[in-house]
Amino acid sequence: MTESPAESAVFPLAPAPFTGDSREVDADACFDWLQQGWLLFLANPGVWIGCTALLLVILMAIVFVDYLFGQIVITLLTPPFGAGMFQIGRQLASGGEARIADLFIGFRHNASSLLIVGAALAAGVFGLAFIAFLLVSGGFFGNAITGSVAGFRIAIGSVMLAGVLVMALSVPVLMATWFAPALVLFHDMPPVAAMRASFAAGARNWAAMTIFSIFLVIALFFATLPFGLGLLLLLPIFSGAAYASYRDLFEGV
Repeated sequence: MTESPAESAVFPLAPAPFTGDSREVDADACFDWLQQGWLLFLANPGVWIGCTALLLVILMAIVFVDYLFGQIVITLLTPPFGAGMFQIGRQLASGGEARIADLFIGFRHNASSLLIVGAALAAGVFGLAFIAFLLVSGGFFGNAITGSVAGFRIAIGSVMLAGVLVMALSVPVLMATWFAPALVLFHDMPPVAAMRASFAAGARNWAAMTIFSIFLVIALFFATLPFGLGLLLLLPIFSGAAYASYRDLFEGV
């Protein structure tokens, strides 16, 4: 006698596997993310500031050893450290206790996957920068060597063109790696699948993400003016806001 589906089912049923699907939100959702980032900061300012200060010291030490190589290493380590900041946000949002040790969770859980995301980010950013340099370097040196005013103007224009080119081409790379640390850490997604889901979420919510990014760039400019001390406040708030955006777009599906 054949068992019915109800009889053959085993309870409790396992939850449906996470697919990486995201939802679309209004453009003004980014303001709610920022508000939640501020509230998460107020939940435990000591841990946020302590983690941020420790992170900045680590990054400065890396750059101090070798500036160019240090920039590559910092980009490579951005996803593991980003996962740590996501973890702090998750702990506080759920009413749990956040610790400074949470900053390093990305080096203890799914570290290899997070480093793959970091390698993709580094390859994208520095690869694009190198390509842009090759495209405009000939024009820069060729026109600068002439010594004419027009030549120097064209040379400076070439440098500006390189900067705009790198920024424009870096957008897809940043979209693919923005949510990837959270997806790898919280859902054990493979790095490629996580980057694909992150890119899809960013593309689907391009308006909200654009406004959010503009606020970040403006705030970053002012935060670095007083000897960079503003970063102790900026990084925690925007990290909390980034967690809020992840929760809104993915866990809100």
